[in-house]
Amino acid sequence: MDLGVEGKRALVCAASKGLGRACATHLAREGAIVTITARTEETLSQTAQAIRDETGAEVSIAVGDMASAEGRSNALSACAEPDILVCNSGGPPPGDFRKFDRDDWLGAFDGNMFSAIELIRQTVDGMIERKFGRIVNITSAAVKNPIPALALSNGMRAGLTGFVAGLSRETVRHNVTINNLLPGPFDTDRLRGGFLARTQPGQDINEVAAAAASANPAGRFGDPDEFGAACAFLCSRYAGFITGQNLVMDGGDFRGTL
Repeated sequence: MDLGVEGKRALVCAASKGLGRACATHLAREGAIVTITARTEETLSQTAQAIRDETGAEVSIAVGDMASAEGRSNALSACAEPDILVCNSGGPPPGDFRKFDRDDWLGAFDGNMFSAIELIRQTVDGMIERKFGRIVNITSAAVKNPIPALALSNGMRAGLTGFVAGLSRETVRHNVTINNLLPGPFDTDRLRGGFLARTQPGQDINEVAAAAASANPAGRFGDPDEFGAACAFLCSRYAGFITGQNLVMDGGDFRGTL
């Protein structure tokens, strides 16, 4: 299937590895002109070259933290008029909300809510003028199925979801859609790092991970490639009638009907 994004300019945040990299790779495979962001230049450059080698696509980099004004400025300088925007960021730290102070909440706000809103603010009107735009926010399955230890993430990602719910109904008539992808357990470095932090002395991390995978209704973790393909479809010409939606990708772990 030709997704119709060849030649479209795509800005993919936090894309040096994991789910962001998978999204960038799939868009590059479809012929999009891709700009990827991350905080570490060496890793980002290596990823960009790997995507170029695989796909032959034009891939540029923008180094910076999207939680900062400087980072966002770098990204939009490298990709001034994106047709596709994939907002992504690492989650804030887990913990007991009683131990979080104002700075913790503001840090989570900047990283997981305001950064996406600000990138959307600076790009959506250009998309409207060009009559094409696809915005995908990578949030978390915790938006639908909150995890008590992820208070910071629960709050900020839910806030972004509410913002998108309103705006997406205003932009869709201009062929500009805004949707959220909600990942559950995908086989990424971040997931493995979480298991490592919870592994008790004497436990084998591989056994802990295998048990967690087996407990998922799918009997496994998600493959980032699956996630990237879903993102690419939401960015395609075929997704113009899908907006304001929250697509949970968790192997069926969320047991609700809506």
